[in-house]
Amino acid sequence: MESTLDIFVKAIFSENMIFAYFLGMCSYLAVSKTVKTAVGLGAAVIFVLTVTVPVNYLLENYVLNEGALAWISEDYATLDLGFLSFIMFIAVVASMVQLVEMLVEKFAPALYGALGIFLPLIAVNCSILGGALFMQERQYSTIIDATAFSLGSGIGWFVAIVAIAAIREKLRYSNVPGPLRGLGITFIVTGLMGIAFMSFMGIKYGEEVAEDDAKTEVTTAKTDKELENR
Repeated sequence: MESTLDIFVKAIFSENMIFAYFLGMCSYLAVSKTVKTAVGLGAAVIFVLTVTVPVNYLLENYVLNEGALAWISEDYATLDLGFLSFIMFIAVVASMVQLVEMLVEKFAPALYGALGIFLPLIAVNCSILGGALFMQERQYSTIIDATAFSLGSGIGWFVAIVAIAAIREKLRYSNVPGPLRGLGITFIVTGLMGIAFMSFMGIKYGEEVAEDDAKTEVTTAKTDKELENR
């Protein structure tokens, strides 16, 4: 089993929502023109992911899965509401995004104006629903693991959009060929950043190190036994 720390670190780097799965690219490209707006949207995505994934985890395990409602009554022990998972996940995401939108409008009106339509569009950001679906697919054993995954995914998305925003601000003063100015050079830089993040896939995490150690011990034991037989 993966440790909580492994799940968290992998979600930021080797399983980054942008560079590994290319989820949430619309907002990533549209709102990354300045670092200020990128930080605002990135923080909003962290909040929404960190809240929605654990809530959806609880929904799936205590409401939607077959037998999940047994805690209410034995009459519901065989009830399976899994077919409602998409609808429920999207409803939770939309509710959290509405809350974020109201908070940003209230306490940071300048940022609210800068983000424009892309703030409410977090509700249809692929990375948000993707986080809930990855949680469902991977069947995390505890809500702590699901929360670690959601927080790591949000931070990974934040790092990606702030990094590209910082680069795009510098590119304004660079001599970029005319046909590549704007989204053209942004796509190229994003591809290069994705290649760079692929290097994190070579990192061995806790369970992988343990498996390698076990294989090494088995190989060593076999070698020692062969030498004794000789």
